Amino acid sequence: MIDSHCHLADEVYAGDAAAVIARAQAAGVRAAMCILDATDEAELARAEALRPLWPAMVVSVGVHPHKAGGFAGRAAGSAECVATHIDRLSPRGIGEIGLDYHYDFAPRDVQQQVFAAQVELAAARDLPVVIHAREADEDAVAVLREAGRGKVRGVFHCFTAGHWLATQALELGFFISFTGILTFPRAGDLREVAARVPLDRTLLETDSPFLAPVPFRGKRNEPAWVGRVAEQLAAVHHTTTDAVVAATTGNFVTLFGA
Repeated sequence: MIDSHCHLADEVYAGDAAAVIARAQAAGVRAAMCILDATDEAELARAEALRPLWPAMVVSVGVHPHKAGGFAGRAAGSAECVATHIDRLSPRGIGEIGLDYHYDFAPRDVQQQVFAAQVELAAARDLPVVIHAREADEDAVAVLREAGRGKVRGVFHCFTAGHWLATQALELGFFISFTGILTFPRAGDLREVAARVPLDRTLLETDSPFLAPVPFRGKRNEPAWVGRVAEQLAAVHHTTTDAVVAATTGNFVTLFGA
């Protein structure tokens, strides 16, 4: 299995990252993508320290929409910030980037401008994007179409939206990634969406330390539990967990490389 989206360099793991990695490996998680905040030097440094502990861990770096306000009036600066880390970190993707209209920590027009600048960078550098889109479906698709100009690929991470966004994402050629939310009792609508997303366009993730799956809900999440998401996907697709693992692992390699 591959956990396609986790925050393993978050400070909450600072005291036991080695144990968290060991548990993931023991659970059959062969690799993980660690998502990094391009504006957080402490997190970037922790990620570099983790690499010897898990050589199969790869990274993606970007300016999250929550941090977009720091680039108000200078959206291009967000792309410049990310670009400074590309040679240093050799990321497999740019992100997570996107729009968050639930919290609105930054003005929406600023979020859109910062998002667009990073999508343009991804197209120029031929790197996939990791998309965070919360209550901003139409605008997220519009930015990808306009700024990406058909040249950008990627994944909508932690997918919780409906059929419309899923259809748009697939039409754009994107993958769709599901988290432990899929296991929540009240996530029936999301399970219906997941059942309609082809397995050859699906990824697994934990988004740890957030969104621990049942039966660990409420605890700090970790990559070792990504198998719970695989099991739930297998149930909605009426197939085996092995089939889900094989498909999603291949999809990760297709999008981000081996």
